[in-house]
Amino acid sequence: MSNAAEGFEPYRRRLLGLAYRMLGSVAEAEDAVQDTYLRWHAADRDKVSDPRAFLATTTTRICLDMLTSARARREEYIGPWLPEPVLDTAALAPDSRAELAEDLSYALLLTLDRLSPLERAAFLLHDVFDFSFTEVAATLERSEAACRKLAARARAHVREFRPRGAAPPGVPGDPSRELDAKHAQLLSAFAVATQSGDLKALTQILASDVRIVTDGGGKVRSALNVIEGAGRAAQFLVGVTRKSANKSADAWWRESFRPRFAIINGLPGIIIEAPGGPVQTAAFEIEGDVIRALYIVRNPDKLRHLATSRHKAGAE
Repeated sequence: MSNAAEGFEPYRRRLLGLAYRMLGSVAEAEDAVQDTYLRWHAADRDKVSDPRAFLATTTTRICLDMLTSARARREEYIGPWLPEPVLDTAALAPDSRAELAEDLSYALLLTLDRLSPLERAAFLLHDVFDFSFTEVAATLERSEAACRKLAARARAHVREFRPRGAAPPGVPGDPSRELDAKHAQLLSAFAVATQSGDLKALTQILASDVRIVTDGGGKVRSALNVIEGAGRAAQFLVGVTRKSANKSADAWWRESFRPRFAIINGLPGIIIEAPGGPVQTAAFEIEGDVIRALYIVRNPDKLRHLATSRHKAGAE
């Protein structure tokens, strides 16, 4: 391993976590971190007094540049946009004890996406990755006072939009760990009611103001708008399952598909596996005995890394 790699690798996980939170994409986060490494390799490292600050600053600035083009693409995105699902939240965790350090839930990530790029960066660096405002100011090339205001505005948005009382993110660790019994039972009831077409049973396990967000990116079938309300949500879920009987290539359900429980972005979830790899993830925001929100990712571009990760794990 080269000297550049030896100095870089201890920080890779943290940088990936920062980039993923900035961009909402595993693939783009990996690209940003690789670009950071190339700049680190080319730098005069003997003159870098604080590698942690240098690397985080470089990654943040790369992500800010990437967000400009990402937001332009987002304007043309078909249907709702969701971050790419991740299974191993521990791999993206910062070395801090901040309240939100382990939170990679869709609710938080979508709240971050409402922020301006600079608000997002200031909030993440200070409130999640435990950087001082002096360091944040140097990274963003703004005054400390300006960075404090950016972080404060972001913090207010997070408090306003992040749901209260929802099930907390899963404890970081082995991504293959099982759901707790209560969540497994609820998800099993959901799967049975959906596939059997039992609207009454399904409605009973959905909160009255439940929200379903589906991301197909225009590549496969998905709802082009957020589905709200237990009645509409139940009809939608049963409807797409029944319509899948036509066995089209992008069907929501086929006989060859197999569901498996998983922890998705720290939330209880179900992955639908086809012979060629995952075709859908569903992350459930649960409060008490009901489902408050359901985040479904069907865009194949956002699931590709899950198949790659599983292939690597099987080969080890």
